[in-house]
Amino acid sequence: MDHAIPGYASRKDDYLKRMKRIEGQVRGIERMIDNDTYCIDILTQVSAVTKALQAVALGLVDEHMGHCVLDAAKAGGPEAEAKLKEASAAIARLVKS
Repeated sequence: MDHAIPGYASRKDDYLKRMKRIEGQVRGIERMIDNDTYCIDILTQVSAVTKALQAVALGLVDEHMGHCVLDAAKAGGPEAEAKLKEASAAIARLVKS
């Protein structure tokens, strides 16, 4: 399949900044565990990281649907069906996670 310019290209810097913040949060959780921090406090931070990752995932799904899937649907043919199936499978994986 063609992997030209990704749908998130216009917001790439935003996604990278978010991921750096999430990376810092994960390192913070590692420090909390190393410092024997109270379980509930660690779980609270894990929940925050999970929500942050979900926000990134939802943004990427939105970008993918609005760019890659939409462009394929406009073009029609087997690629359109493939992009829709691919997006559906990705959404199913997100819902299960």
